[in-house]
Amino acid sequence: MSERVGLSTIGQISVHVNDMERAVAFYRDVLGMTFLFPAGHMSFFDCGNVRLMLTTHLGAGEQTSIVYYKVDDLTFTVAALKERGAAFDGEPHCIAQMPDHDLWMAFLKDSEGNMIGLMSEVRK
Repeated sequence: MSERVGLSTIGQISVHVNDMERAVAFYRDVLGMTFLFPAGHMSFFDCGNVRLMLTTHLGAGEQTSIVYYKVDDLTFTVAALKERGAAFDGEPHCIAQMPDHDLWMAFLKDSEGNMIGLMSEVRK
């Protein structure tokens, strides 16, 4: 089973910011990125097929960026990567319920301790 799984498509990149208002203005007005929506301590931009998420919600000692990979079947992918020795921080879980899909995620760390996110948009 695990030989059929491979990560390739980046769905989202998270960047930590200290001042959300200033950062949104910079990415939107200076860089000219398309602002999508705010969501609590996060703001999202469209970067082609990749979403940029600005966030102020990182604890002390946490990394400043996370790459999120899109997968079709999150449960299958997590099981396959566990079979290869990946250790996940919890089980896949629903992060947000959107009008047309539910956003599911799971998180693991690479060999250097960097967080990696797996995301799956499950259509309703």
